[in-house]
Amino acid sequence: MATQTETELVVLSSAAGPALYDPPAFLNGSLRTPTLAGSDHVEPRQAYTSAKTLPKGRSIIVITQLSCINLVSSFTNGLLTVALPAMAADLSLKPNLLVWPASVYYLTSGACLLTAGAVADVLGPRIINLIGCFLLACFMLASGLSRTGIELIMFRAMQGIASALVMPSAMSILSTSLEDGKPRNIGFACAGMSQPLGFSFGLVFGGVLIQTVGWRVGFYVASALAFALFVIGIWALPKVDVAETQTPKVKRLATEIDWVGAGIASGSISIFSYVLAVMSGDVDSIGKASNIALLCLSIALVPTFVIWVKVQEKRGKPALIPNKIWKNMAFSCVCVMVLLANAVANCMELFSSLFFQEVQGTTALGASLRMLPNLLMGAFLNVITGILVDKIPATYAVLGASSLNIGAPLLMALINPRWPYWYDAFFAQILSPVSADVLFTVGLLIVSASFPAHTQGLAGAIFNTVTQLGASIGLTLLSVISTSVTEDSGIADKGSPKALFEGYKAAFWALVGMTSAAVVVGGIGLRKLGKVGEKRD
Repeated sequence: MATQTETELVVLSSAAGPALYDPPAFLNGSLRTPTLAGSDHVEPRQAYTSAKTLPKGRSIIVITQLSCINLVSSFTNGLLTVALPAMAADLSLKPNLLVWPASVYYLTSGACLLTAGAVADVLGPRIINLIGCFLLACFMLASGLSRTGIELIMFRAMQGIASALVMPSAMSILSTSLEDGKPRNIGFACAGMSQPLGFSFGLVFGGVLIQTVGWRVGFYVASALAFALFVIGIWALPKVDVAETQTPKVKRLATEIDWVGAGIASGSISIFSYVLAVMSGDVDSIGKASNIALLCLSIALVPTFVIWVKVQEKRGKPALIPNKIWKNMAFSCVCVMVLLANAVANCMELFSSLFFQEVQGTTALGASLRMLPNLLMGAFLNVITGILVDKIPATYAVLGASSLNIGAPLLMALINPRWPYWYDAFFAQILSPVSADVLFTVGLLIVSASFPAHTQGLAGAIFNTVTQLGASIGLTLLSVISTSVTEDSGIADKGSPKALFEGYKAAFWALVGMTSAAVVVGGIGLRKLGKVGEKRD
């Protein structure tokens, strides 16, 4: 999804191996170009790719195609969130499987992202992206045609894998095809906004579909759009050779990808995501021995991965994510902030929708209309961020947006259900997308700059893995908090609007804490960060 910033990335010799580079430092308020370990030599980015920067007209088409396919996929996630009760009734989905149509998408996508990004860096991002587009169209159509809950869960799992092919390859294409400066910044902004904006579209228009033509039409429309984007992509997406070598790609797949590291990382993420999905469906399940064992295993795989990478680096072999990249304060802090921001954005949308429907008694359509300012503000902010990101120090932009974002859950935590929409909830929806939309653009620039040009697919995979984990962790944590507070309330009828509101208020207060934590992390880690996205001569 993302791409390089203004930095010119260093050329690595084929003998140096993909891990032998220094992540960019942030000195004197600007990005410093990464260099070969032990070398002062810097050469232009073009040695990594035979693709030239695209003319303006085609650049617009490429940005639109890559952003829209992510938007369409995320649209179905938002649609499913608001339509799940209707879908469960239509497909006779059992209560213990109710969370799985949504959770399984994040599970399979998160498990496959790192591997998909590494493969895209070897085979080329164009072919991987097109395969992902086609599979997305197929499995979104299949989801709409599902006859049972199990079929829906299976097709959603396949959609998650297809999405994992699309997201990191899109970043690689943008990073090698768009000119430094404003064109690339706008490309990043559009790519960054596609997922949260698509989710918002799904929430808003999902309510309309449920009360008119039905939820299946949403998947049919998404599938048709995905297939149209696939056809456009065949013509529009540039052919990119991410490395100049005569070695056959099949051999490079075997020798240039850290398959063991990818397996360890993907295993940890998938197991962790599974436990989160189980917990979100049944809060008490965390006490089960099997879930405790799986959670411990997923955590134990983290140091195992670090040790494996260290061994690979000592042997001069490819390492999936070099350990030293985490010493880059800006990179590490941005990853944490993106995780928190995406968790807050997704949870604000979900719990706001629940508040409007379950507490205030509005219809799904009414809730969708009340959340429309969130969507419009998000689209506006992403365009403005793409235009102005190289004019404003990133520290001010990120911390300012994150500070404003605290107001969104705070307003919802203090709301009185009897108040008119315009007293409180309207302003909460206006502030809700501020942090995520600004941070996604800046974060994509920083993450992209932390990796050399020939591993931009992997950089995109890391960014998207962080966002996926943020959504999963946030939704699970807030489900646990909300359910626990509701159950512990002194209200006899736990399903009443009053009891549910107690749980929702606790969830909103938790979001205030998460947003505040993001501000603290940014204040510490990004204090020396200057402007990003500036054009280099």
